[in-house]
Amino acid sequence: MSALPSVAVVILNWNGRGFLEKFLPSVCRSTYGNLALYLADNASTDDSVAFTQTHFPQVKIIQNPSNDGFAGGYNQALRHVQADIYVLLNQDVEVEAGWIEPVVALLQQNPQVAACQPKLRAYYQRDEFEYAGAAGGWMDILGYTFCRGRILYTTEKDTGQYDDAQDVFWATGAALFIRSRCFHEVNGFDADFFAHMEEVDLCWRLQRAGYRISYCPQSLVYHVGGGSLPQGNPRKLYLNFRNNLMMLWKNLHPADRWIVLFQRVFLDILAGVKSLVSGKPKDMAAIIRAYRHYHKWRRKYDLKQDKLPWKKLLDMQGVFHGIMIWRYYFLGRKKFSELEKEAES
Repeated sequence: MSALPSVAVVILNWNGRGFLEKFLPSVCRSTYGNLALYLADNASTDDSVAFTQTHFPQVKIIQNPSNDGFAGGYNQALRHVQADIYVLLNQDVEVEAGWIEPVVALLQQNPQVAACQPKLRAYYQRDEFEYAGAAGGWMDILGYTFCRGRILYTTEKDTGQYDDAQDVFWATGAALFIRSRCFHEVNGFDADFFAHMEEVDLCWRLQRAGYRISYCPQSLVYHVGGGSLPQGNPRKLYLNFRNNLMMLWKNLHPADRWIVLFQRVFLDILAGVKSLVSGKPKDMAAIIRAYRHYHKWRRKYDLKQDKLPWKKLLDMQGVFHGIMIWRYYFLGRKKFSELEKEAES
């Protein structure tokens, strides 16, 4: 057997002293034999760095000069990390001791897999899948993202129904294994995203470059989620709407771009109206702001700078050949398995 690939677990931190105190011990108990641990600090104002240096001296510190979010923070930090495989781990994730070995084995057995995620369960509801990644990320034909085990805000209990390793469209940024050479080949995260959906964009670009994205159920982690921005926060809504539009404009095949975005505008208007009549005017304002900033970004973004091959969305792995929100709201398809059966029929 060849030598173990070098693995670097890199935890991006911003004012996360409480999370580090609670979850870093489990990461330090990891049993993988060729491992380095890093804390990449995004200019925290609490004592996160000092706490880590005192209590976990085996963890190397990278101090970013400013808080440039998840995307920019990792781009800065990973310039200072040498490893075959990066593991980008949220500060609010608990891991099991042998969580790294199964994913590394999958990557070694599948050279075309660039990125992979473990199974994500909820930290406080430990038998349920967690919102941010569950059992691997998918996308529908209009760019709406969901997961095996989680559609919109409906999460399933884990009864072993998604215990098969398979290719997916995107792997969660909460616990993302990625080959370092592949990360840099596609120029890492898009720093314009700041936070939210940057991993979906990255995985889309990796698929366009000819790589695969996978899910490894033999590795299990537990994620708190919403540590920086909880569900329902207008700032989070703004980032999700804006970044999704940016991602579609960048990555959709030119033949699909306008028809998909036209339909998205119509559906997003409906979402804004629903927010207003539901007594959530801040949510509608967040959607309007997202569109305003998306159009401002688009005026400066040059599609010609993208040198990756164009691929039709329906030709990629992990794409549902239908509109997920229609199935969810009007046909009552609340589970991924129900969508899967419909796609197979």
